[in-house]
Amino acid sequence: MPQTETVLKQALRERVKPVLFINKVDRLIRELKLTPEKMQERFIRIINDVNRLIKSYLDKDMKTIWQVSVNDGSVAFGSAVHNWALSFDYMKKHNLTFKDVIDAYNSDNHKELAKKAPLHRVVLNMVVKHHPNPKDAQAYRIPRIWHGDLDSETGKSLIECNPNGPLAFIVTKIIIDPHAGEVAAGRMFSGRMKSGDTVYMNQAKKQVRVQQVSIYNGPKREVVEEVLAGNIIGVVGLKGVFVGETVSTEAMDTFEAIKHMFEPVVTKAIEAKKPSDLPKLVEVLHQVEKEDPTIKIEINEETGEHLMHGMGELHLEVIENRIRTEKGVDVVTSKPIVVFRETIQAKSPEIEGKSPNKHNKFYFIVEPVEDAIMAIIKAGEISEGRIKKKDLVLRDKLVAAGMSNDDALKVRDIYKGNLLIDMTRGEVHIGEVIDMVADGFEQVIDAGPLAKEPCFKVKVMLVDTKLHEDAIHRGPAQVYPAVRDAIRAAMLNARPVMFEPVQTLQIDAPAEYTGEISKLVQNRRGQLIDMQQEGEHLVVRSKMPVAEMFGLTSDLRSATGGRGNEFLVDQNFEKMPNELQEKYIRQIKERKGYKVDEAIDKLSNVGD
Repeated sequence: MPQTETVLKQALRERVKPVLFINKVDRLIRELKLTPEKMQERFIRIINDVNRLIKSYLDKDMKTIWQVSVNDGSVAFGSAVHNWALSFDYMKKHNLTFKDVIDAYNSDNHKELAKKAPLHRVVLNMVVKHHPNPKDAQAYRIPRIWHGDLDSETGKSLIECNPNGPLAFIVTKIIIDPHAGEVAAGRMFSGRMKSGDTVYMNQAKKQVRVQQVSIYNGPKREVVEEVLAGNIIGVVGLKGVFVGETVSTEAMDTFEAIKHMFEPVVTKAIEAKKPSDLPKLVEVLHQVEKEDPTIKIEINEETGEHLMHGMGELHLEVIENRIRTEKGVDVVTSKPIVVFRETIQAKSPEIEGKSPNKHNKFYFIVEPVEDAIMAIIKAGEISEGRIKKKDLVLRDKLVAAGMSNDDALKVRDIYKGNLLIDMTRGEVHIGEVIDMVADGFEQVIDAGPLAKEPCFKVKVMLVDTKLHEDAIHRGPAQVYPAVRDAIRAAMLNARPVMFEPVQTLQIDAPAEYTGEISKLVQNRRGQLIDMQQEGEHLVVRSKMPVAEMFGLTSDLRSATGGRGNEFLVDQNFEKMPNELQEKYIRQIKERKGYKVDEAIDKLSNVGD
């Protein structure tokens, strides 16, 4: 299934070793009536597909040792709904075969099967045998997920999973416990923690006192006096914590942000039906964001709007429903809005930006980021963020992707797939203003010049500056407007263009509905990529703009008599057709309350 592929890619990217459980085997027997030979063929195909994915995402030295195989017991088969499973080891030990499984279903006796081969036992045996312990795993995982100095005391302690080293704990999930409140769950990579300890939250930049520590034993939380490195733990008392927070004793380099394969592309405005529920709604929205990191909540202080950004219409509907039922807040929401992207297609001339007091000048050139560099940013090979000191590992990766050695050393900020490069020479005060320049750059990236939508694939080069001698005359109030205006003007002179989110979907349905499905896809500006039929079952891969996908789930069900399902496979941004650019920019700017004229004039440059 597409979701399996997505989660496997995410796990391999963070060097989490996989084992494979093939579920719903009961359906192969009951519905598809497959013989043991045909079932075996299907299993081999699935195992080969998974191994192909593992191979494509791993370093050479891990490619073979991480392959899953029936013979070594790293693959199990079963039916979660009927509580049974089998692995090669278990079949050999208990003298079971697939013939026993088929006989159990033919005689409608699968409950007996669950007694002979209980699911929990088979899966746990597989996990114990094939998943490495934290000491082994951290040696190869830490260099991938932590970008601090591996030779430092903290680095060595992380690699060794040392319980006597400095504290390092990363929050991967937040659970709302009715008795304890917010429980920050995650892995202890180094050190030890006990209730009453004072710890430092690196992203929130504050110290907090630990109220309670516990170890997760499956879904149960066992409260203990002290926890050591290598455990999955729950911590109560980390006030204001978010998923991805690195908790330590002293300030340290944080762990890499937890990356989700797809970013939110659909937005809804949400408000409480009763004004008296407003404070509760704000609290609930923050709670929802903590519980589901794929949802982004934006509370706009200026307009009073509360915005929910999610993966799609259905995702936001589910969250909305949870707010009403679980959290007890009655809400109303706007129609869903699509989040577009702005970018450029050419190199701009040099553009000057003057500070309001006319004492400081910044000169910028912008051009598109090269595809090879975008590819390594998207693959997570280089981490985003500001670069304070010489980072030779980053330089080597950028050079390997085609950037010159000089330019690679001058990259100052990698932000949401965009680069800021400081190409100035011999500027005495540049060190004092470069952080403000990066702030201005990030503000433009968050709200581009065409329709104030986020930007991507833009390389911004600061080529020269003229700065006032006196620091008081080059503060934020002078630098920000100069930088923002110059970058926006440069982008408007570099053939700006709008990109729209496009999702690749897999549609599963009975083969008799082939015509209805292709009509449905084409009526929504979509294109069919692949169509495969297996017996009476049809699998369609198609690409569709998110802007045209509202109501797709119900339309698909109507078109297929309720028997069609769709799954998200991939998501990209693609250039919107020229004839639609102006229409959408107009709509977005009117919705946001901005003037329409300037951006539309510049669109005459769009071209192909």
